[in-house]
Amino acid sequence: MTSTQLAEKAPIALPRMEPVVETSQPQPEAALGEPIFDIQSLSLWYGDKKALKDISLQIPPKRITAFIGPSGCGKSTLIRCLNRLNDLVPAVRIEGDVRFEGSSIFDPRLDVNLLRRRIGMVFQKSNPFPKSIWENVAYGSRLQGINKKADLEPIVERSLRGAALWDEVKDRLDDNALSLSGGQQQRLCIARALAVEPDVILMDEPASALDPVSTSRIEDLIHELKRDYTIVIVTHNMQQAARVADMTAFFSVTVEDGGARRHGTLVEFDRTSKLFTNPSDPRTEDYVTGRFG
Repeated sequence: MTSTQLAEKAPIALPRMEPVVETSQPQPEAALGEPIFDIQSLSLWYGDKKALKDISLQIPPKRITAFIGPSGCGKSTLIRCLNRLNDLVPAVRIEGDVRFEGSSIFDPRLDVNLLRRRIGMVFQKSNPFPKSIWENVAYGSRLQGINKKADLEPIVERSLRGAALWDEVKDRLDDNALSLSGGQQQRLCIARALAVEPDVILMDEPASALDPVSTSRIEDLIHELKRDYTIVIVTHNMQQAARVADMTAFFSVTVEDGGARRHGTLVEFDRTSKLFTNPSDPRTEDYVTGRFG
């Protein structure tokens, strides 16, 4: 399946999850309900370079799932597959499937804009718009056709409260968002994602550029958000994964043909407590104990 074959046609509904398909790759000993994402034998190429090889993974709803592993193992590439952001990269080719609540996200009839509304994204570097705090949060709702200030005001307040930012900015909503601190800017980006009422929030290294105090606030916020959202987080910080995640997937880089070919593969996926204390694969143990990576 090429990126050009993923063109949109008429939008389709996203039905509830079908029975889980068994996979041969390592999965948790006890599933946490029906998965919201079912990644099936997913491989991805950037041109001739294979970035992911045969990834199968089932992500549970209303849980925090962390992707860990060394640089270059495909963690960020995989998380960007979940809402089809890789469509925007030239020469991407994908094989396999990702099913969201039972429906393939690569169905050509799928409304990709609707998919991305339901699956929000927070990036490594905070990216507020050079607009007011208020306008940043209202932006997504405006795109959906909500333009009356009376309708937008409760959305903005609810979203800022959800991102634990309301009390800090409620008296300065007309200030430029770029005047906020780094940690506040990242929470503003989370509020912007919450404003369109997603089901899933993807976070790609959301605290890597923050100081320890701001990082702690982001981690506390992630725990709060788990009550209402499914969260998938990419992190290089194993201590962070151990602190926040319910489930953890460890990825590694497979080298073939004497180093000529390198691609990311899934090594192990399990409950975080088990993966860090009693991993099933010696490669996982070597990584979490610092013997490599």
